[in-house]
Amino acid sequence: MRPGVHVGAEALAAKGWWRSHRFLVARRVSQMLVLGLFLSGPWFGVWIAKGNLAASLTLGVLPLTDPYVLLQSLLAGHVPLRAAWIGAALVVVFYLLVGGRAYCAWVCPVNAVTDAADALRRRLGWRASARVPRAWRAWLLGATLVVAAASGSIAWELVNPVSGVQRALVFGGGAGLAVIAAIFLFDLLVVQRGWCGHLCPVGAFYGLLGRASVTRVVAVRRAACNDCADCYAVCPEPVILKPALKGSGGAGPVITSAQCTNCARCLDVCSKDVFEFGTRFAARAASVGPASLPPHADGGERIRP
Repeated sequence: MRPGVHVGAEALAAKGWWRSHRFLVARRVSQMLVLGLFLSGPWFGVWIAKGNLAASLTLGVLPLTDPYVLLQSLLAGHVPLRAAWIGAALVVVFYLLVGGRAYCAWVCPVNAVTDAADALRRRLGWRASARVPRAWRAWLLGATLVVAAASGSIAWELVNPVSGVQRALVFGGGAGLAVIAAIFLFDLLVVQRGWCGHLCPVGAFYGLLGRASVTRVVAVRRAACNDCADCYAVCPEPVILKPALKGSGGAGPVITSAQCTNCARCLDVCSKDVFEFGTRFAARAASVGPASLPPHADGGERIRP
């Protein structure tokens, strides 16, 4: 982004508040609604969904199962019920359609915490960040599966921040909230986007589904890019933008990376409406404007305001 210009300021001036924030608002509403489905029973006696994000039954009819939890259950030696298999299949099909890591941006309540830490970082102008290899996320995913097989239990659920938040909201106690506070401080003070981008095994798992997902962000008007770099500043995974935005290596305009969360913040903050939602089958021909790449857009260091 340009020095002295607030991230998204150009989009705000060009498109107005709603069009420069609509997907951010939609994500927060989605996250609150999902959490509200599970809290309406314990809090108000209205049992719309029983269970949690690991496994649930909605309206007494629709089973939904986290396929990552089902996999751990199998490795632990358990035999899931038929409803669990059906629920996992429904979830897999859904995320193959909308994008695997869309779970991270549109469902997971921890996302709001990590987004808040990143926004505060930008506002304070903090650029320093420790380096944690992104491969750790994959290693932690593997470790949770090994522990499940070795212990005969779904041990990850004991420390899963998402499950911890729900337990804290339903039963009280500060353990879950303490974990959330720790994630916020870790992202704020230690590693930018540290939890979701470098450590969370759930995100790593859904990233695997994202390799084949249909819904994609497409830089359909990339020739109009003015190199403001606001999209790089707000993207949770900014290294995925360059191929589609700048056509590096002859790439088409479709963001094909499985690490894209389909959060659509790039759609919000782009004053030129370069991006829109499309499919992985979108036309792969688009002209690239002559503007130069933003600093570090080659995947080196993350763009920061």
